[in-house]
Amino acid sequence: MASVQQNGQRYGITDPISLGGPTELDVIKTRELEKYLQDVGLYESEEEAERREDVLGRLDQIVKEWIKTVSRAKGLNDQLFNEANAKIFTFGSYRLGVHGPGADIDTLCVGPRHATRDGDFFGELQRMLSEMPEVTELHPVPDAHVPLMGFKLNGVSIDLLYAQLPLWVIPEDLDISQDSILQNADEQTVRSLNGCRVTDQILRLVPNIQNFRTTLRCMRFWAKRRGVYSNVSGFLGGINWALLVARICQLYPNALPNMLASRFFRVYTQWRWPNPVLLCSMDEGSLGLQVWDPRRNPKDRLHMMPIITPAYPCMNSSYNVSASTLRIMTGEFQRGKDICEAMEANKADWDTLFEPFAFFEAYKNYLQIDISAANVDDLRKWKGWVESRLRQLTLKIERHFDTLQCHPHPHDFQDASRPLHCSYFMGLQRKQGVPAAEGEQFDIRRTVDEFKQTVNNYMFWIPGMEISVSHTKRRSIPSFVFPGGIRPSHTSKGTWDSKRRSEHRISSTASAATTTTNEASSESKVSSNSPVDGKKRKWGDDETLTDQLRNSKHVAVSVPVENCEGGSPNPSVGSICSSPMKDYCTNGRSDPISKDPSENVVVFSKDAPESHPIEKIATPQAPSQETEELEDSFDFGNQVIEQISNKDALSGATAAIPPFEATTLNGSPCSNVAVEELEVLPMRQPEVTHRASVQQRKPIIKLSFTSLGKTNGK
Repeated sequence: MASVQQNGQRYGITDPISLGGPTELDVIKTRELEKYLQDVGLYESEEEAERREDVLGRLDQIVKEWIKTVSRAKGLNDQLFNEANAKIFTFGSYRLGVHGPGADIDTLCVGPRHATRDGDFFGELQRMLSEMPEVTELHPVPDAHVPLMGFKLNGVSIDLLYAQLPLWVIPEDLDISQDSILQNADEQTVRSLNGCRVTDQILRLVPNIQNFRTTLRCMRFWAKRRGVYSNVSGFLGGINWALLVARICQLYPNALPNMLASRFFRVYTQWRWPNPVLLCSMDEGSLGLQVWDPRRNPKDRLHMMPIITPAYPCMNSSYNVSASTLRIMTGEFQRGKDICEAMEANKADWDTLFEPFAFFEAYKNYLQIDISAANVDDLRKWKGWVESRLRQLTLKIERHFDTLQCHPHPHDFQDASRPLHCSYFMGLQRKQGVPAAEGEQFDIRRTVDEFKQTVNNYMFWIPGMEISVSHTKRRSIPSFVFPGGIRPSHTSKGTWDSKRRSEHRISSTASAATTTTNEASSESKVSSNSPVDGKKRKWGDDETLTDQLRNSKHVAVSVPVENCEGGSPNPSVGSICSSPMKDYCTNGRSDPISKDPSENVVVFSKDAPESHPIEKIATPQAPSQETEELEDSFDFGNQVIEQISNKDALSGATAAIPPFEATTLNGSPCSNVAVEELEVLPMRQPEVTHRASVQQRKPIIKLSFTSLGKTNGK
């Protein structure tokens, strides 16, 4: 397949989109970007860089002393004892050269066949480290998917993995990039080696390493500011962003970081997921290790956003991405594209692109997951387990309620007054473009109970490890989640996102007024909304209705929820009023329902708590019509081709993968294929029903929660 060739080196599996070099303006803009990244503190000082090198040198000495001790204890002969060796490799952000101040160093210790993982690495080496005064905060995690030891060496954070090779002697010039290094290695060793092999391969596959590093620093910083940097939460982690940026560098091999950042958003805004991102052709290898291949592996067809690692065995590095997190990220890509276009017209700057995402202003309703433990060590273990399971809650809600969407916050929050507690949050909203029916509810009690049961099945659970899930409205979000513990007195103003909200509020109000005039004779009908401009992300807002509810003598239980897409609002404005619901009960008790015509919203005539354990989400529910282009096809087809624009055609930028059929290993049709725990199940595609009495429009979505009161659920 044709590909870029520079200095005798080929990059990528397709032709580049453009071989054009930078303009004078690109040089100026790139300098501005580099200065901006330096000013925000993304680069470490020379002193810290030297200290890291000293720490790595000391770590290498420690593992060499350790292997001598193990060799002596196991009675190796003099020759093997003298040649006994272990070697330290680095990977991750440090190896890529994009780490910042205070970042940890991902390291790999490669040892010989007689130094075992359980008995020697987590035995003798752990003992040696625990007795060293320069080693602090030692936390071994032998039962992890990739076993590791975390600790600080002279104040520098280290994550240390171990690879046990079937060799008696580890040469000092060992090349782990060769596939033969994996022969006869156990699964944990293959996974441990994968990080180093992938990192080194990325650096080999980009045309210009310095431009790649600057662009990657930019995109990592952007992703963290916009709340989409977290592999465990279902977004993307460091290796995922590195692979995405590397592909852009291949498609624009002569571009500077200023242009690469802009093209990043342009390309991935229009990428037709689940077409995979590939830096090189996938090698099936000769060792029989399973590689990512949706033609043969049914589970691989369920991946929403495949980003394939370039080293054998090629795997999908982003299998955690769900439908909701994909929607959020594609919305953020669109926002980035819009801002970059505005920057080209001198209507925006780098500050605009890197504006933090106002998560606690984006939704009206949130799930709050609180966990606690008896002591600091137990809380650390409990947090690690709960964080690894939080994605399950998102998947369960998506699976059971295909018209409800979750937006998990990628980080936890801690209340300074409660040191042994921490909280996680998820924004909730109705799926965009789904019509609403009357009188139906989202009852997620069973879903939450299943999630809590899964979490409480933790193998190392001990008394004191507790978890509870509750519903919290936006105005009742606890203050400790805000900077300095101070709740903002008003929403963000003057930002790119707030301006889009204001623009939409003006246009949607005018549209709603026009619709009201046209339908004055029709009672209980839905107000219309202005059409959506597919190229612009608009914010929906219902502050006026919220103020009405706040001033009302009734407490609203069915409240409007804007359909913001990962922070980008939906233009749905107006209201829909359901017919009175009978026997609206919680736990067998019925509350009277009144309808306030002035507010046009169903309300309860009794007070309701602002924050309470999750019991039931009641909302007009209707079958879903999938409108997102990125999720409409899982057929890879004979040729996967992306069109970026009339000027930039990404011909063949995605991999060409032959079509596949769902079959089992013996060739029979695949039915009810078992899916492992962490894999997302395919979502059904319900039919769309139309009510003849009401013209189909985009209504305001009413999402409400009902509960008897606060309960503690373990």
